[in-house]
Amino acid sequence: MKTVRLQNWVRLVLLLCGAGLIAVLFVPMWRIDLQAPQYPEGLRLLIYPNKLAGNVDIINGLNHYIGMKTLHSEDFIEFSVLPYIIGFFALLFFIVAIAGKRKLLNILFVVFVCFGILAMYDFWRWEYNYGHNLNPEAAIIVPGMAYQPPLIGYKQLLNFGAYSIPDIGGWLFVSVGALLLVTVVAAWRSNKKQVLQLKTVAAVILLSITFASCNAGPEAIKPGVDNCYFCKMTVSDNRFGAELVTTKGKIYKFDDVHCILSYLKTKNIETVNIKDIYLTDFCGEHELINVNKLSLLKSDELRSPMGGNVAAFDNKDSLTKMQQRFPGTIVNWNELIKE
Repeated sequence: MKTVRLQNWVRLVLLLCGAGLIAVLFVPMWRIDLQAPQYPEGLRLLIYPNKLAGNVDIINGLNHYIGMKTLHSEDFIEFSVLPYIIGFFALLFFIVAIAGKRKLLNILFVVFVCFGILAMYDFWRWEYNYGHNLNPEAAIIVPGMAYQPPLIGYKQLLNFGAYSIPDIGGWLFVSVGALLLVTVVAAWRSNKKQVLQLKTVAAVILLSITFASCNAGPEAIKPGVDNCYFCKMTVSDNRFGAELVTTKGKIYKFDDVHCILSYLKTKNIETVNIKDIYLTDFCGEHELINVNKLSLLKSDELRSPMGGNVAAFDNKDSLTKMQQRFPGTIVNWNELIKE
């Protein structure tokens, strides 16, 4: 049987994937962010292939009071073997790229996917044990309460909000898996047009995931689900919502301009640590838009949830129409924060 050779561009992508896995060894793969009123900038646990980093000592201090085990890198066997596994996969990518055989590519894909599934299960198992095996003699015991962090996404744990998301290394792993899938599909194609399309898909995947791993943008406010960080009230009307994003990527949601202005006055977050501030567009789909791109209407007739009575507009024509309905003053963000 004739051996099917991989195309040159596929082999190049495999080489880049191997290099990406080597880079994973030097950056955090995952992070768990904890937010609470007493920690305005939050706490962060960084998980590298071979160690834990971030605010480990502070988190361990808090864990002691609620009976959770303290975290120490040497207690995790995964940190002893994971760097070698990642290095092994990087080597496999190089071997397949050099050999250029489709059969080897298929084997690599199956093994890599199996490892990804096993790794996520192991991570979930660790989180489960970490959050359920509590010391019965802890200073603070809440009957029936478990503190398992989310595998991915958000979860409320007492007065802490826990976010579990991939970090740079995790996004690199995802991008490698996505590009590997593209190369496997490409190996089964022979039509030049289809191959060109797959090349485009590979480029888009790589750029998109790279952008997602580096960009900290706004997160949609969910009425009836999200709570205002300042007043703690559930967001009921997202026409007046606001959001603050820090330079570390922390997101704080507010149900009214009044609340975000009040929070800024507390100085819990220094100005230099604020990346962006967003307000909800009063009209349309109520998208979050940077305050520097908005026109603001201040009117007592608006009757916003917490009395801020300020509506934001992405379109000046919309503001003019609403001003006829809600007579008031047109202001800008800088004027508001100086009041």
